[in-house]
Amino acid sequence: MNDTSTHSGFLVAEQVCKQFGSQVVLDHIDLSIDKGEAVVIIGQSGTGKSVLLKHFMRLIKPDSGRILIDGQDIADLSFDDLVPVRRRFGMLFQSAALFDSMAVGENVGLGLKEAGEMSRDEIHDAVIEKLEMVGLTDAIEKMPSELSGGMRKRVGLARAIAGNPEILLYDEPTTGLDPITADVINDLIVDLNEKLHVTSVAVTHDMTSAFKIADRIVMLYRGKVEFAGTPDEIRSCDNEVVQQFVSGQADGPIQVR
Repeated sequence: MNDTSTHSGFLVAEQVCKQFGSQVVLDHIDLSIDKGEAVVIIGQSGTGKSVLLKHFMRLIKPDSGRILIDGQDIADLSFDDLVPVRRRFGMLFQSAALFDSMAVGENVGLGLKEAGEMSRDEIHDAVIEKLEMVGLTDAIEKMPSELSGGMRKRVGLARAIAGNPEILLYDEPTTGLDPITADVINDLIVDLNEKLHVTSVAVTHDMTSAFKIADRIVMLYRGKVEFAGTPDEIRSCDNEVVQQFVSGQADGPIQVR
């Protein structure tokens, strides 16, 4: 099953191409994501998953093609015009990307402080609210060095939702975590999607995570969308490339270089 429908979605990549030097990373990608949908993008390392994620926030500009948010093409927006667009997003980075010199509360409230639209008390209240949502209100004064890997991810998640975004992006949300802690993060993602009614796009190699959090799973292979469908559809599909990746088998059409 290949789902390449476009135009009608809330978050759309339309014929997106991106090349770095001689390496073609995204080759006429078509992907449409509905408002409120949770989509997980899977694929080998180097297939352009994180590159596509960065296109959605216009951290990277496509060589050709369009990125649309709610019908607005953001590919050619100026820096000033991109500011309100980017505020519609929250992002959980692979390493959580916390500032080591700032306490947890400062990290979570940093974006709100820089936006300059809230008082100190309002920022504090927002930080407490978001830390409560990830179960870490008692860590507000702690430094990142005092936190476990799972706690750092949860702080990163609190920061991602601090500005009440419409769209949440996750770059390898469970990387580096033990299976139990990873499941806690998965449960949090599912819970926040339901409570906040956000549109979610996650990049992961973790199929356990993908099956748990996704409404739809999209696989990239050789710069193109190889497959898109529900978790049940991807389990039952007969595409050998997809099944090799999902099952984690060395033998198959995907060759490891």
